[in-house]
Amino acid sequence: MKLEIITPGKKIYSGEVKLVQVPGTKGSFAILNHHAPIISTLEKGKIKVVEESGKILFFEIEGGVIENKDNKIIILAESA
Repeated sequence: MKLEIITPGKKIYSGEVKLVQVPGTKGSFAILNHHAPIISTLEKGKIKVVEESGKILFFEIEGGVIENKDNKIIILAESA
């Protein structure tokens, strides 16, 4: 899956990932390969990213929006 994390100032991440876990407004949820299309608001919290290599990254955000469609995930974060 392709993931991009973008703030108003810059793109802070772009790469191929196996899993993305985000702090949704109604609770944390994860997106894996071939997940159904989704658009959701995000709250303040941590985004967990598992890259194809197995490396795990964390990004702290202040809120935002996530969209997933056709294995492309875009996170628009207020700040990170």
